[in-house]
Formats: sequence, structure tokens, C-alpha cells
Amino acid sequence: MKAIVTGHTRGLGAAVARELMGRGVAVLGLARGKSVELETAYPALFEQVEIDLGDSTALAYWIAGGALKDFFEGASMALLVNNAGTVQPVGPLHEQDPLAVGRAVALNVAAPLMLAAAVVAATAKTRRRVLHVSSGAGSSSYPGWSVYGATKAALDHHARSATLDEVPDLRVCSLAPGVIDTAMQAEIRNTPASLFPNRQRFIDMERSGQLTAPEACATRLVDYLLGAQFGAHPVVDLREVAE
Repeated sequence: MKAIVTGHTRGLGAAVARELMGRGVAVLGLARGKSVELETAYPALFEQVEIDLGDSTALAYWIAGGALKDFFEGASMALLVNNAGTVQPVGPLHEQDPLAVGRAVALNVAAPLMLAAAVVAATAKTRRRVLHVSSGAGSSSYPGWSVYGATKAALDHHARSATLDEVPDLRVCSLAPGVIDTAMQAEIRNTPASLFPNRQRFIDMERSGQLTAPEACATRLVDYLLGAQFGAHPVVDLREVAE
């Protein structure tokens, strides 16, 4: 069994990569930087590639090089965890930087969809599972999060439609992991209320200890990813999955 995890250098991505390798699953991490910690802890199971997933041209070039087929060679199951993403730009429409909008769509939508298509094509005779890390913002609207919410809604809809394709040996799920104590959450709390009116809610959640540790979330996420329930529903909230 082998897995690709995007955004593996910090937060939930790092925790998921560690959890998978702790269970003996080989991991290929894709991110703008590298993780010396994971490389040191799991030298026999871990590979990583420095790539800007917000650069669709660079990602397409890397995919065309055949690295996916080489990595998954001999795997009993191919896993893809599309975790990398950005919450920016935050704010009302008239204050959004168009370039930031384009980058968000490239990173949050284009990269996961490109990788999903490429992984499935490269593993035709293997069982495949694709997990998009989504958000409740994909189904609920928040002021200031029009771009973030739209990109997460795109992942949810992709999972629904891909499931209808009924590709043999393929399961796809877009999963909202809940509110996790990550750098993105800190970024949200530091956003001016004028750009994100719901800011105080997240400040209160952090102060009252309501944020889930990345490691705890990763354990539940990987349990679900590898379990029999995965793919039964294309869009899932991890907080509603029975333990």
C-alpha cells in the first residue's frame, strides 16, 4: 500500500503522513518545502518532492514525467490524500486580489483534480482511494470566504460526480475534518474582523479548547480512509463518522 499526501510539511498533512507511515504505508509527500523530521523518522517509507502545487504548469510537467507510475509500482492499493490548500484571499469580493483568487483556485481545486485524474490513470490495475480534505465551508456560506468556500464546494462536487462514474476499484470521498489546531486556524484568528466577520467564533473555539489536535484528527482520518466505509458516501463530515 502506498500513498501520496499533499501539503505534508505541517499541520494535518504532516500528521496524516506520519500516521500512514506508522502503519507501514509508504508515502510520497508533495509540497513547496521538505520535511526533515519525516525524512529522518521514516527513511525507508518516505519520499518527497518540492513542488508548488499552485503552479498548474509545473504540476502538469511533473505528472508527465511518469513519477506517479514509478511510485505506485507494485502497490496493493494506491491512496491519494489531497490536503494542501489555502484560505486566502479572505474578504469581500471588491477587496480580493484577482491573482490571489487564481492561485487559490489552482492550489485548492486544480491540483487535487489533476492529481486525482493522474493517479487513477497511472494505477489502472490497482485498488484506488482518493480523499479530498474539504471543509464545512463547502456546504455553509460565510462572509469573507467566498473563494475558500467555493473551492471546497468544488471538491465536494467532484467527489459526487466521480463516484457516479463507477470506475472499477476506485473510491472517492471529499471529507470535512472539523476544526483543527493548525497554522491555518491561527491565520484565520489573525484576520481582521473587517475581512472575516466570523473571526471571533474561531478565537472563542481556540480559547475554550474546542480545536482538535492534528494528530488526533489524522488517526481518525486514516482509520476512515483505510476502512470499509470509505467511499460509501462521496461527501462526509469526519465528526459524524462513528468511531
